[in-house]
Amino acid sequence: MLTLNTRINSADKVSAQLVLPYESRENSRLRTALSSGEEVAIFIPRGTVLRHNDLLMGDDGRVVQIVAARESTYRITCANPHDLLRCAFHLGNRHTQTQVGEGFLRIARDNVLKEMLEGLGATVIEEDAQFEPEAGAYGSGGHHHHGESSQGHAHGPLAPIPVHQKIHRPSDIPSR
Repeated sequence: MLTLNTRINSADKVSAQLVLPYESRENSRLRTALSSGEEVAIFIPRGTVLRHNDLLMGDDGRVVQIVAARESTYRITCANPHDLLRCAFHLGNRHTQTQVGEGFLRIARDNVLKEMLEGLGATVIEEDAQFEPEAGAYGSGGHHHHGESSQGHAHGPLAPIPVHQKIHRPSDIPSR
C-alpha cells in the first residue's frame, strides 16, 4: 500500500489524484483509495488540513494531487454586504465551518442553520460543490510550543481556543 507522508509545493509530474470530502481532508491519518482504486494511507503531521490541489509525495516518490470532492452544501447570498456579514457572524457564533467567497458563504447542509439564515433574510440554495471552509484565526500558519510554558508569551489580540471548544458539524447532531 502506498503511504503518502510528505506535503510538497510543486512537482514535475503528478501520478494520481485523491478525491476527498472536507471532513476526510481534516484527518492526518487516513486509509482510502486513489481515483484509480489503489489503496493508500495518509500519514501527515497532526493538525494538517489538506486543500484542493495540495500535493503529497508517497514513500515510493510518486506525487498525488488532492482534489476536493463535490459535497452537499448550501450557498448563502444576501441582498447586501451588511446582511451577508450578519449571516457570517451568526454562523461563526455557532462555530460552523464556513467557506467565504466573493459575495457568498458556503456551509455543509444543515436544515436548522438554513432556517436561521432564511430568517435573517438570506437566500439559501442547495448545491453540490467543493467545500473549502476558512482555516480560522487559529488554523494553519500559526505556531506551537514544544514543552515550553506560554506564560509571558504574548499571542497578540487573539486568545487561545479553550481545550473544550466544540466545532459544529451537521454530523454532530444525532439522528432520530
